[in-house]
Order: sequence, then C-alpha cells, then structure tokens
Amino acid sequence: MAERGTMEAAEESTRDVAIIASAMSVLLAWHQFFLRGNRERGLFIGLWPPTILAFASYFNQKRMQQRLESLAPGSIIKSIDQMLNR
Repeated sequence: MAERGTMEAAEESTRDVAIIASAMSVLLAWHQFFLRGNRERGLFIGLWPPTILAFASYFNQKRMQQRLESLAPGSIIKSIDQMLNR
C-alpha cells in the first residue's frame, strides 16, 4: 500500500518537473525573442516545451505499460495490442 503512494508521488513530481521546465523555457523564449531581440534563439528555445512534454508523455506511457504487465502479464497487453493493430 505504501509502495503505491510512493509511485503516485514520483509520477506527480515527474509531471511537475516537466511542466515547470516547459514553462521556464517558454519564458526564456519570450525573453530572448521580445526583450533581447534575438529572434532565432527565441524560436529555437520555443521548440523546447513540446519536446519536454513529449518526453514526459513517453515516459508516463512506458510506466503505465509496466504497471499493466505487472498486473496480468501478457493477457492485457496482448488484447490492447490486438485492438491497436486492427
């Protein structure tokens, strides 16, 4: 039971870090683009938030897959794979 609470706390902190990093990179991009006038660097940094959030989503999906496999090894994953591959 305590293990489940620890896993949920770890997931939330991972999401929080990704959201904070994305927000900070948006602010940095605005700073570069508007305040410093360095538009190319601002645009480059502006591409970071979707990348950060995509990685966070990928790792979250991998974590969910591991949980499903630990609950019922093979049976759930096979049925999901069959539905997706149709």
